[in-house]
This record gives sequence, structure tokens and C-alpha cells, in this order.
Amino acid sequence: MNIVCLDLEGVLVPEIWVAFAKASGISSLTRTTRDEPDYDKLMRWRLGILKEHGLGLQEIQAIIERIEPLDGAKAFLDELRGLTQVVIVSDTFTQFGLPLMKKLGYPTLLCNELEVAQNGEITGFQMRVDNSKYTTVKALQSIGYDTIAAGDSYNDLGMIKASKAGFLFRSTDKIKSENPDVPALEEYDELLTEIKKYL
Repeated sequence: MNIVCLDLEGVLVPEIWVAFAKASGISSLTRTTRDEPDYDKLMRWRLGILKEHGLGLQEIQAIIERIEPLDGAKAFLDELRGLTQVVIVSDTFTQFGLPLMKKLGYPTLLCNELEVAQNGEITGFQMRVDNSKYTTVKALQSIGYDTIAAGDSYNDLGMIKASKAGFLFRSTDKIKSENPDVPALEEYDELLTEIKKYL
């Protein structure tokens, strides 16, 4: 029995923090897990910048409402879900991800939670588990699934390498060169073709 585990940002939708950085004019917020492998460090740094600028959840959600899936992402996901079980495994947060799930046809999303004060300030975050993407695929394997995984960032490598088949999708040259053993793809039809080989 197979299940496909897909990253969300950079694979199916644009990077939320990059979109917010452009809209807010805070260019430093373009830093993502493609640049910083330590997610905890990255998030604490982001929250510090938000606090410094007096920005909270409401401002970010307003930008998320304008984000659309990447061209071809929904058609790819629809076709894939017609072939096998699919789960989105992301280090984003339910408060960010749920509006995007509507635009993708409500796939299952496994992610984290933000801690938000009554005034909308994001005060912290709660990760589901440590090393969540790797831990998720190992948990799925423990209940009888063969996992196939795709992602674009450092934090996807654990689930990609722990799966029976794994792919980098639209990743950076740096990540691709550091992981020459992982097939790197750029188009949804290529990714679908490769996934089908393992179903």
C-alpha cells in the first residue's frame, strides 16, 4: 500500500513567507528552509522580525488569501489523488495552510500550530513532533504504508531519503548539488511519471 507525501510551499503553492516579505517590504523575510536548515532557528528569527514591525497573524493571513496554487499544481494533485493516497506534510501552520487547502481541493494537511495572542501577535509555535517530515513518513511506514515523497528544501530531505522513492522538486542548485543521489525534477508531468513507476 502506497501513500505519497508532498511538501506544500515551493511544490504546490508559492512560499508564504516570500509572498509576505514582498507585500510588506521586509526583504529579510524571504529567507526560507531552502536557505536555513534549522527550522526552529528560522521561525524564532521570523517571529522577532514580526514583533519588531508590529505585524501579526491578521496581516499574514490577508496576504495568504491572495496566494494561488502554482500553475498546474491542482491538476497534478487531482490526478495523483485519483491514483493513490496523498498527504501534504508541511512545516507550515494550520493558520496559514487551511485557506490554501480550499484552493487545492482539501487534501489532508499535516502541519504545525501557531501560538497567537488575543491581539493577533504571533507569540510562538508548536511543532507536531521533532523532525516532523521524517517522523511522519516513519510513522506511516510503521502502519503498513510504502511512502513516496517529494519536496524542495532542506527540511524535506529526511522524508525523501527515508521513503521507497523520493524526489527533489524545483529545488535550489545548492541542495541538488549536495544531494546528487536524489532525482531532481522541474515539471509536474515529470514528477507524476516518476511517482507512477513506484505505485
